[in-house]
Amino acid sequence: MKKLSLLLALALALTVGTAALADTVTMDGTVAASDTFEVYAPIGGTVARVSAEVGQEVGADDVLATLKTTKVYAEEAGKITGVFGQPGDAADTVAARYGAVMYIEGEAAFTVSASTETAYNNASTKYVHVGEKVYLECRSNKSRSGEGTITGVEGTSYTVEVSKGSFIPGDSVDIFRDSGRTNTQKVGRGTVARRNPTAVKGSGSIVRIHVQDGDTVQRGDVLFETLDGSFDGFYMSGENLVAGESGIVESLKVEQGGTVQKGGMVAVLYKRENMRVEAQVPEDSLGDIAVGDRVIIELEADESKTFVGEVTMISGIATASQGDGEVTYRVLVAFTPDATVRYGMSVVVTTAEEESGYDGIEEEEPAAEQAEESAETAESAETQPAERTGRGSREGGFPNGERPTGERPEGGDFPDLLSGGDGN
Repeated sequence: MKKLSLLLALALALTVGTAALADTVTMDGTVAASDTFEVYAPIGGTVARVSAEVGQEVGADDVLATLKTTKVYAEEAGKITGVFGQPGDAADTVAARYGAVMYIEGEAAFTVSASTETAYNNASTKYVHVGEKVYLECRSNKSRSGEGTITGVEGTSYTVEVSKGSFIPGDSVDIFRDSGRTNTQKVGRGTVARRNPTAVKGSGSIVRIHVQDGDTVQRGDVLFETLDGSFDGFYMSGENLVAGESGIVESLKVEQGGTVQKGGMVAVLYKRENMRVEAQVPEDSLGDIAVGDRVIIELEADESKTFVGEVTMISGIATASQGDGEVTYRVLVAFTPDATVRYGMSVVVTTAEEESGYDGIEEEEPAAEQAEESAETAESAETQPAERTGRGSREGGFPNGERPTGERPEGGDFPDLLSGGDGN
């Protein structure tokens, strides 16, 4: 009977152990993103340079791409005056209000509106040419003289831009072809006026301004730079398109030489702390896994690396089989990664048993060993004599646990307590 009880206990233990193994689910998975965020362009333009790559980890202030600005140059030498535009302003709006973003007072401060009607009466002096150099002399004060160039002709009227000399607006001047101002070389007469400053305009929004009032510039110097479109609230964010948040570049939506519109998507980024595992559970194992279950995640590339995770979702829709006929369901697992974990890494996910020892839970003895120990204890108990009781100590039923020694006393019997006899 005792042997039969022991065998039954062992069989029961093996059955329980087999059932526990059947409850363990192992799944192949991949580290994926639980969330992404997009980066948008605050202003439009042509992409001059892409500074990031897919898979690169970037900080919030890191540059993903740089837009090509439009540079506005000085058309003539002179002095800067009236800088009305500021970074962030729309150049067209500034020009509509002030006539220009800024002005240049050229080296030629005066112009002369002239006519050939008073020229020397000769066919050659009655006919002037654009670009022709001429010499000027004030009729009321011959000390005020200078040089100029004919910049426009219309019929008998023409315009001279004064390049040298000092005059007073309103001066009446005679105009000659020769520096000696010979009367036979006179080509007309005109009135001196102040030359208007050159208006410098632009289009788009101002990114930066390189000059300030009073600066002297040469023809070809950069005055300011613009980008297409307008900045929100006139806040100039510059030509660099930055990440805005730290993360890992999942994809780039711009390329060098391409264009991006204001509000257009620049890139999609993962956040490192939003990592999760996506796995597939076979249909016949659905009963062995549930949302909230603890699982163990092991990196395939480094089996010594394991993480504790929790099942957060089991899809209610089956994933189409890949030709092997097996139906699976998508499982999502949340976990806390360390710096060694990368998106796309392959992992093995195993459901964790309570007796596995994780999270400080002590391992219990296997059921088969417990059953065997219980059977051995029962067998040992059957082979031991029944326990006797007595006064004092329980050992052998003798008082104080001491067994009497020596001969029996005279005149009396000494009962044998061990044998239970009468002393004979």
